[in-house]
Amino acid sequence: MAAAVPKTAVVTGGAGGIGSAICLALAEEGYRVVVGYNSSADVAARIVNQLPEGRHQAIAMPVTDSVAMAAAARNVAELYGCVDLLVNAAGVTRFVPHDDLDALDDELISRILDVNVRGVIVSARVFMPLLRAASKAVVVNISSIAGVTGMGSNIAYCASKAAVDNLTISMARAFAPGIRVVSVSPGLVATEFVQGLDEKWRELQTARTPLGRLAEPQEVASAVLAAAEHLTFTTGAIIPVDGGRKML
Repeated sequence: MAAAVPKTAVVTGGAGGIGSAICLALAEEGYRVVVGYNSSADVAARIVNQLPEGRHQAIAMPVTDSVAMAAAARNVAELYGCVDLLVNAAGVTRFVPHDDLDALDDELISRILDVNVRGVIVSARVFMPLLRAASKAVVVNISSIAGVTGMGSNIAYCASKAAVDNLTISMARAFAPGIRVVSVSPGLVATEFVQGLDEKWRELQTARTPLGRLAEPQEVASAVLAAAEHLTFTTGAIIPVDGGRKML
């Protein structure tokens, strides 16, 4: 019997703290992983070198550039022929107090909505033929509980993640039955970026979380893997990885 062909996963934002953990978890599961990056080519290459042996690749994927994304999709098509799993992990934000609308300038608003919302649509659009070429493909959008609670780094970010959850539902309906679409919705995650923030603020967030700690990037990655491999009758769902944060 011929050996099964490994599945292929594309992770936008794969060079980030959460994205890199997702790439590692998928590679350890046997996926061929495409580490999509915006400008951190050196970081993406280092991540590829750290993955378990396999046909992994780092490819530029600036999700707001439709032309560049289409080129990335052609590259993936030439390398692998199909995409079994697309993880939309690219995202941006900046901390701005919710009541300080002057500090939430137009450029930041546009950037957040462009990357966090339009980027999901662009990624799905360019990779759709490759997803349809696979058997039982899955799209996982990395959302945030900010989209439900309205508490997050700024109000535009919260709105963008609410939009991602809505996109998940809309896409799940549109792409069924051949493609499942799920949101993984973390609370605050202990990435290098978050660990560098004010300690008292982090302690406050921990105190507001019933499980008494922040999520680890690997736990978000585990949820992505579960959505792709184990929750095979789940689509259009928002899967929280928030330690019960919404209960408080």
